[in-house]
Amino acid sequence: MAEAILELKELSTHFFTDSGEIPAVDQVSFTVHKGEVVGVVGESGSGKSVTSLSILQLIPKPPGKIVNGSIFYKDENLAKASEKRMKKIRGNEISMIFQEPMTSLNPVFTIGNQMREAIRIHQKVSKQTATEKAIHMLKVVGIPRAEDIVNEYPHQLSGGMRQRVMIAMAMSSEPSLLIADEPTTALDVTIQAQILDLMKKINKEEQTSILLITHDLGVVADICDRVVVMYSGQVVEQGTTREILKDPKHPYTQGLIRSLPKLHGKEKKLYSIPGTVARPRKDHIGCRFAPRCEFAFERCFKENPQIYNLGEGRESRCFLHSKQEGERLKDVTTNT
Repeated sequence: MAEAILELKELSTHFFTDSGEIPAVDQVSFTVHKGEVVGVVGESGSGKSVTSLSILQLIPKPPGKIVNGSIFYKDENLAKASEKRMKKIRGNEISMIFQEPMTSLNPVFTIGNQMREAIRIHQKVSKQTATEKAIHMLKVVGIPRAEDIVNEYPHQLSGGMRQRVMIAMAMSSEPSLLIADEPTTALDVTIQAQILDLMKKINKEEQTSILLITHDLGVVADICDRVVVMYSGQVVEQGTTREILKDPKHPYTQGLIRSLPKLHGKEKKLYSIPGTVARPRKDHIGCRFAPRCEFAFERCFKENPQIYNLGEGRESRCFLHSKQEGERLKDVTTNT
């Protein structure tokens, strides 16, 4: 296994609000290795984006705060890093592509102005050199007329073009890790495929590790090596993409995969997991997925399940994997 670029250990990020303390990220642990693409999946409200923002310490303070755990980037704990140090890390060693490029790009500055600023902050080069680097990066991500595009404004570009600009900006400093927060959201399927092909190219040619935040399992199947499944602020399952999609162990993961439309299926109605994602609560007792789980039994509502190690990097947060419930797990797996 390649060296670890990023390792989260028991990371917890809470929000302190008028209605109480909300554990938006609760003891999250996973690793991203060099040259690896790791997908973090789950419904809206699962804590995916808060996890990615915590890595770069972009959580608004107040009300958010990292209350526990470690974020190791190349053996350096970013959870304890100063703001001065984080400014050197962000955009230089770790870059991030945000969900909506129109809100990430400043509408009153040209593409060239914004790219030059990002390049000069981290690389300390002249304006002319930064302009040349910006044009080169726009060409790398497949934008035509790069020399003209640098003089245009964000509103003059399509959604796909703006997302390519964001990727070009993120890759301009040749980061070791790229965090992509739903980079294909709101894009049509053709542009989505082009963006994914571009990210695969960056991963393969530059050996850039990618942490991909998404709710689309189709995207995960196309690009990811491993998958981390989150629910209500917690990691509920993780493993290789092939293992997760072919043989999901946690009932929530099983529900997500059952929700996918099938080309040759006979179902008249598309399956959906009943209910909605529970709002994380610090005083919550029991499995957070239990109210929506078809396999839930008495213990699920009385105890908080731990992460069970299933071997070879597979983990699942479900009592069905405990020794006491071994026989029940066999029955459920057979029926599923």
